[in-house]
Amino acid sequence: MAEEKRSFYRGRRVLITGHTGFKGSWLSRILILAGAQVTGYSLDPPTDPALFSLLDLGREMTDVRGDVRDLERLRRVFAETEPEVVFHLAAQPIVRESYRDPVGTYAVNVMGTVHVLECVRHTPSVRSLVNVTTDKVYETREWEYGYRETDRLDGYDPYSNSKSCSELVTHSYRQSFFGEDGCAVSTCRAGNVIGGGDFAVDRILPDCIRAASAGRPVKLRNPGSVRPYQHVLEPLSLYLKVAAAQYGDRRFCGNYNVGPDDCDCVTTGELAELFCRAWGGGASWVGKSDGGPHEANFLRLDCSRVKSVFGWRPRRHVKEAVEMTAEWFRALPDGFLSGSGDPAALREAACAAARAVTDRQIREFFAE
Repeated sequence: MAEEKRSFYRGRRVLITGHTGFKGSWLSRILILAGAQVTGYSLDPPTDPALFSLLDLGREMTDVRGDVRDLERLRRVFAETEPEVVFHLAAQPIVRESYRDPVGTYAVNVMGTVHVLECVRHTPSVRSLVNVTTDKVYETREWEYGYRETDRLDGYDPYSNSKSCSELVTHSYRQSFFGEDGCAVSTCRAGNVIGGGDFAVDRILPDCIRAASAGRPVKLRNPGSVRPYQHVLEPLSLYLKVAAAQYGDRRFCGNYNVGPDDCDCVTTGELAELFCRAWGGGASWVGKSDGGPHEANFLRLDCSRVKSVFGWRPRRHVKEAVEMTAEWFRALPDGFLSGSGDPAALREAACAAARAVTDRQIREFFAE
C-alpha cells in the first residue's frame, strides 16, 4: 500500500461489515497489511471454498459472525470495538437471487444499512463511513452515456432497487444526523469487480473458472450485455482513499462512481474471450440464454467526479484485470478446483498459494 494510506490506517480501528465476502476479504487483507486494527462483522463465508477461509483472515483480525439485520448484536460490536472508520459492504449482492428472495434482499440491503447508520450515529468514535453500493442504482435508460452521480436512482430489479434505497437512506441520515461535528459519510457506486478468490455463483468469471477447470465451455446468458468490469483492487483503493480523505476534511463527503475507463466497458462475450486467452488449455464459451429474469443490457459509469476530486485513475485495463484473475486461480494446486486428490493436503497447499499470490498482487498494485 502507498505510504500515505499505510500511515493513515496503521493502528487505526476499522470495522468492515461483510468481511467474509469476496470484496470484504480483499479489503480485510489490505488493511491487515497496512497495520490496521481490523474488526469484521458478517455471516459465514457465502461460498465453499471462500477467499476468507483460504487466506485464514480470522487469525489476524477480530472475526465476529453476525447479521446486519440484528441491530442489538451490531450495537454491541460497535460499543465493544469503538471503530474509527467503517466500511459497509454487507449485502445480498446477486441479481438473480434477489428475484428468488426479494424480501430477504430488501431486509439485508435496506434495513441492514439503516442498522449500520444507526450504530454509527450512537458511536462517537466513528469519524468516517463509506457505504458501498453498486453501479446498478440508477434508473435503467439503456443509453450510450455513462451514468452520473446526479442521475435518478431507481434500480430495476430487487437487488438494484434495494441498493438505490440504501443510497437514499444514507443521504437521509447524512442530512438528518451527521452535521458539522458528526461522522463523515460517503457512498461509492462500483462497477462489476473481478479478481482471484471469487467463487460466487451467477458471476461471469467464477463461472468461467469452474467451466474451464471441468473442461467444458462456459455458458453465457447475455454475451452482448455491456458492463464496466474492473479488478477488485481498483474500487477498494478508492474506498480507502475516500474514507481517509473525509476523516480529515468533511468537504470530501459525497457520492462517487468508481469504474473503469470507457475502453474497458466490454460485453460479457468479450470478457469471456479475454479469459479464455488468459487461461489457455482450450477454454471456450458459448452463448445460451436460460430464460432468466431481466438484466440491463447496457451499463456504463461516468467517473469524472472521482477523477476530479481525488485524482483517482484506474490502474489496470480489463485485459490485465482478467490476466490477474486467471493468474490467481492458476496458482492454486492442481486438483483443488476439481476436488480430485487428498482434500487436506490440497487445502493446505491452496491456502499457502492463495496467501502468496494475494499479497503479491496487493503489494504490486499499491506500489505503483
